[in-house]
Formats: sequence, C-alpha cells, structure tokens
Amino acid sequence: MSVVNRIREWRLSGAQMTQAELAEACGVTRQTIIALEAGKYSPSLELAFKLANSLGRTLDEVFQYVEEK
Repeated sequence: MSVVNRIREWRLSGAQMTQAELAEACGVTRQTIIALEAGKYSPSLELAFKLANSLGRTLDEVFQYVEEK
C-alpha cells in the first residue's frame, strides 16, 4: 500500500491557490508543497490535517491509500 494525494488537483480546481499561498496557510515552504505534490514526501499527520483544512476538504478527499500491484 502507498499513500497518494490530490493536493494539486484540489489546490487548482477547488481552492484556486498557488503553491506559495498553500504553503503559507500551512506554515511550510513552497518547496515542501512541491515535494508533496510530486509524491516525494509524506506529510506528518498534523500537516496532512492542515493541508486538508486549507483546501476546504476532508483528509480522505486529499489523501488515499492505494494498493500497489
């Protein structure tokens, strides 16, 4: 199983935020948002909740477990 996220999708379609705006709302750097969107970094639980809240979504809408084949 791996964790995938829909941060970029929700950031652009729903919240209409830039990476910098989302980073500021969550108290992280833009580089952190870039790494998260690219799937190169998994956030702490606290950051995951901040991201979901900032995007106006639930944790389940932003992050999902996907079974690897």
